Amino acid sequence: MVGPLRPQFVLFGSSIVQWSYSNEGWGAILAHLYARKADILVRGYCGWNSRRALQVLDKVFPKDAIVQPELVIVYFGGNDSMGAHPSGLGQHVPLHEYIENMRKIAIHLKSLSDNTRIIFLSTPPVNEAKIRETLSDLFTQIDRTSESCRIYSEACLELCQEMDVKVIDLWTALQKMDDWSNVCFTDGIHLSSMGSQIVVKEILKVLKEAEWEPSLHWKSMPNEFAEDSPYDPVCADGKTTLNISGEVFYNNLRD
Repeated sequence: MVGPLRPQFVLFGSSIVQWSYSNEGWGAILAHLYARKADILVRGYCGWNSRRALQVLDKVFPKDAIVQPELVIVYFGGNDSMGAHPSGLGQHVPLHEYIENMRKIAIHLKSLSDNTRIIFLSTPPVNEAKIRETLSDLFTQIDRTSESCRIYSEACLELCQEMDVKVIDLWTALQKMDDWSNVCFTDGIHLSSMGSQIVVKEILKVLKEAEWEPSLHWKSMPNEFAEDSPYDPVCADGKTTLNISGEVFYNNLRD
């Protein structure tokens, strides 16, 4: 590993996590904001459901690891909510099992350390027409609807309320955007740049409002190697230097 050791934020989930650095994605935005503050680690697995997540949970988050993450952001649900395939194969996980799988994930993550914080992302809606247009040639059956996503999203929200886990209602958050079904997705399922910006704003809102010590909001965390230096850029007076260690360029989130 390289040093100095920074706080670790782990993004754990399916393709919305794996591809979170694509299309100006939410993982890339977080990495930009938390440069010199925390390492954003992606553990995303395209096509996975909560069943497969449980199979690798101990490998991704070993309890005996010397360093445990300060924050884990979890997303599973969209693939689970798919309609059951007649063959019995595929991604569908019955709702009751999905709830218990997510419960087990939360329990495991809570056991890692007293300082490990958790945020779940609920299942977002989809653009059904766009899915049929872009993905129907790849799969024999695409039975993914906004209604099924709503059901799994609400189940996730209820579970998190029961377990006192922070959760972001993506099903509602994305639909606040005008023309959300067209502007928030690339293919009807995966997030566009605009969709990712909404996700980041919701994450930052949780981090800002959470009464966690220390705070994990990017503006509250110290910058690495932030001391003044004669090697910083020289100011216009030609006599002093400007410490720009805390500058974040091209940030339009304003929070």
